[in-house]
Amino acid sequence: MVDRIQQYSAAEMERMMKVQDVLLKAMAKKITWWAAAEILGVTDRTMRRWRERLQEHGYSGLADRRKGKPSGKRIPLVTVEKVLGLYKDTYYDLNIRHFHEKLRDEHGIELSYTWVQKALQGAGLVAKRHKRGPHRRRRPRRPLVGMLLHIDGSKHRWLNDDRWYDLIVILDDATTEIYYAQLVEEESTRTVMAGLREVIEVQGLFCALYSDRGSHFFVTVKEGEKVDKHRLTQVGRAMQELGVQMIAAYSPQARGRSERNFGTWQGRLPQELRLAGIDTVEGANRFLRERYIQEFNDKFSVAAAEKGTAFRRTNRSDLNWIFSVQTERVVAKDNTVTIKERTWQIDKTRFRNSLAGSTVTIHEHLDETVSIRYGPHVVGRYSGTGEKLDSTTPKERGGKGGSMEAGENQKQVSTGSHTPLEISPKARDSHFPTAPTTALVSGTKGAKAKPKTRKAAA
Repeated sequence: MVDRIQQYSAAEMERMMKVQDVLLKAMAKKITWWAAAEILGVTDRTMRRWRERLQEHGYSGLADRRKGKPSGKRIPLVTVEKVLGLYKDTYYDLNIRHFHEKLRDEHGIELSYTWVQKALQGAGLVAKRHKRGPHRRRRPRRPLVGMLLHIDGSKHRWLNDDRWYDLIVILDDATTEIYYAQLVEEESTRTVMAGLREVIEVQGLFCALYSDRGSHFFVTVKEGEKVDKHRLTQVGRAMQELGVQMIAAYSPQARGRSERNFGTWQGRLPQELRLAGIDTVEGANRFLRERYIQEFNDKFSVAAAEKGTAFRRTNRSDLNWIFSVQTERVVAKDNTVTIKERTWQIDKTRFRNSLAGSTVTIHEHLDETVSIRYGPHVVGRYSGTGEKLDSTTPKERGGKGGSMEAGENQKQVSTGSHTPLEISPKARDSHFPTAPTTALVSGTKGAKAKPKTRKAAA
């Protein structure tokens, strides 16, 4: 008997779920009420009665009226239609969690997440989730902030149109706090360097950087094999100069914390930009800096396992040189250096008439200016279009060898012991009237010094 009751309850629940899904589609205006009646195999009159019962008693009104009293937790039909209408007309591209927060914060509708999920899925407005993959063990977070930073880029249609951009994000492994997030045309050496430099200037030097095996991070001789840690990229060289360890990830699962973070970004940022009326990269980056990064951190960052920080403030003044694309070239006989189709003319220097045959380093800075160095000497500065710039800046000093950056090859010089300075008696007596009445007057070499009275000396 008990089994029959359980079977009957399960069948009744299955029937109610089917009716509920069809009615939700009708309320969301995805199908007409006449079509809903046809799908369920009932007459128009029965469908009208069900709609009235749904409006009066909620979903429990769909059950057999002989089963007992309706549930006291029923949701009014007006509220259901309002929720479905809000999602369909305004929040159609938000995920369920994001939409649930908007209902609570923006519209004051207090409903459980599960109810909202089932209502949207039943109405066909949100697809049901696929079955989860195999179980994986999560890697423990680093205990201190600044011990490990993740950097990655995600290509997506962030501005809700056909344009694709890369979102570069740098976050802390210990707290998931976002330190940097910007939209760029493409993730590259320069855009990655710009983000790392900003984090170092604001937060300080960190211990390790975790990234994928992109060509701007590592050199991989053969696809699928380990990276070559002896052949450094421009980013690898910059991190080595600063003493930051670089760690390569060999699978997306290894970067799970970063990948899940991008899933959240893709499910929220395009919708927030649309609601804010932003459709340009400049406006989006300004929105990120001034508002959304802080909101994102307030909502999703967690406390570190231990108090303290592994960040170290840097007092280095050469970050402009470290975070530059450096290329070595041999100066041609006409004192020019060339990279692809770009050529720079090197003028005559103070220390040498010609640099022909010498090896120089070309620094392409993040602000698109170019500097050429021969050893510690800056022998040329150029704009992004190749025009020569004034090499005299407040950070440089002149000398016999020409202009040189402040701090370069400047070591404290110690001369060891030296002869101490002596104060002449006349100067000492004029400043110190309480001095003794006799003083020694230095004579010629080998001569004896004779004492004189203070009056005679005057």
